Amino acid sequence: MLTRPIRDVHASTPRARVVRISLAGTPFPYLAGQAVLVGGHGSHHRRPYSIADAPERAEADDCLELLVGVDQDGLAGPHLPLTPGALVDIEGPMGRFVFPPAPTERRFLFIAGGTGISPLRAMLRRALDVPHRQIGFLYSARTASEFAYEHELRNLASRGEIELQLRVTRDGSATPWDGTRGRIVAADLAPLVHGEETLCFVCGPPALVADIPRALQELGVPRDRVRTEEWL
Repeated sequence: MLTRPIRDVHASTPRARVVRISLAGTPFPYLAGQAVLVGGHGSHHRRPYSIADAPERAEADDCLELLVGVDQDGLAGPHLPLTPGALVDIEGPMGRFVFPPAPTERRFLFIAGGTGISPLRAMLRRALDVPHRQIGFLYSARTASEFAYEHELRNLASRGEIELQLRVTRDGSATPWDGTRGRIVAADLAPLVHGEETLCFVCGPPALVADIPRALQELGVPRDRVRTEEWL
């Protein structure tokens, strides 16, 4: 277990904060997609959070980046103080929902719901280093104000690095939205699936994780080419 200080915290969405924890020069090897257990120093309560950046970038920045859900008061809960300088205990890495260290595939599709974007962002950043790759990214959020890393994703799309779809599942946001709405179905995925050899990664609420593999199978993607992880 490591004990390290929080370097900085900033708002990503009204219900999520980007939290960067200093590694203080300590190596922390992990695979893109893995998680850590994190809690306030000395606390018996720790919760899992996926690391939201690729391993090589975490090493270069000397920190772990997490996307932490918060309540209406901006609090993560008693297990985790969101204050720069606060000490936190880190256990891990853990998890088998990972991007292959040396993939033979060249076509990838990432499907995220809510804070399920965290491990997929780490995988995406790793996939961007794969030569001659083709990447699709579909991100579903409850409202238009809840797309974490939206600016980054839109920039990648504008440069032709990824094919991007954003969609909201509920009304009621103060942020205007004239894009796609509703639950994801096979027709939404079809433009992003480029053959049955596409390697797909799905992370989000249980309903999304249950529905997407079936939709992909309708499009000819074998079930063994779909990797899933539930993440609220």
